[in-house]
Amino acid sequence: MDAVRYTDAPARRDELLRRLSVEGYVSSSRVAEDFGVSEMTIRRDLRQLEADGLARRVVGGASLPNLGHGRPFDERAVTGSGEKHSIAEACLDLLDGAVTVALDAGTTVANLAGMLYPGTTIISHSVPVIQAAIERDDVELVAVGGVYQAETRSFAGATARRTIADYSIDVAVLSATAVDTRGILCANALDAELKQELARAARTTVLLVDHSKLGARAPIRVGGLDLVDAILTDAGADPDDVRALREAGATVIVAGEPFDAPLLSGRAPTPASDEPGVGVS
Repeated sequence: MDAVRYTDAPARRDELLRRLSVEGYVSSSRVAEDFGVSEMTIRRDLRQLEADGLARRVVGGASLPNLGHGRPFDERAVTGSGEKHSIAEACLDLLDGAVTVALDAGTTVANLAGMLYPGTTIISHSVPVIQAAIERDDVELVAVGGVYQAETRSFAGATARRTIADYSIDVAVLSATAVDTRGILCANALDAELKQELARAARTTVLLVDHSKLGARAPIRVGGLDLVDAILTDAGADPDDVRALREAGATVIVAGEPFDAPLLSGRAPTPASDEPGVGVS
């Protein structure tokens, strides 16, 4: 059989993810032959998938990650910590005037918990955020409970969704495993449901992603680019990635660069549905 050539990296990685989900393992030499590319190219693809928490490299190829949904929270937290801190600091400029702020369970978002203005009401299902808020005596905390997810160190499920739906949120600050011109992606279906619920409950929604997430891939589609009012990333972002997102209609803010658009006018919260949907990318 003639080899099917996959010259486009996203198409190769999508197919690698599909094979991993079906077989649990891929051989670098075998898929290189199937795709009509070099083994070095496949190894680069597998390194990227591992960095995104979607694969685990082993001798001769790759397997599914041990936890199934991505890298552990503590491992992700120390990756690109400087960039994540700069993004969180820049996000403060978007929160001026916000009284109620919901913080998602991502490692970049967790940096914000200790930075928010005194008097803020923090709503979160993230254990690191809850812990940081408890240590402060100048903020109000709404701790969202539910089914504990070890890989994200957060709570999820129906109880968490119902709690979030009961609140009117000024700004929801979300995280993601990846974002591309088609939308926002993550690696955990329960996590995707909570992101959707937060966006529904908020007047303004901001997505915080370090530059490695731009143009990357993940298996669960959270929503389109219109789910959020702005995407905030760091100065390491590839200008081509930023340009592509802007051309697709997204408002992209790069930490350290000036921006004009006030965001807190936002949009009215949309009614919560009983069964928030999650799409597979």
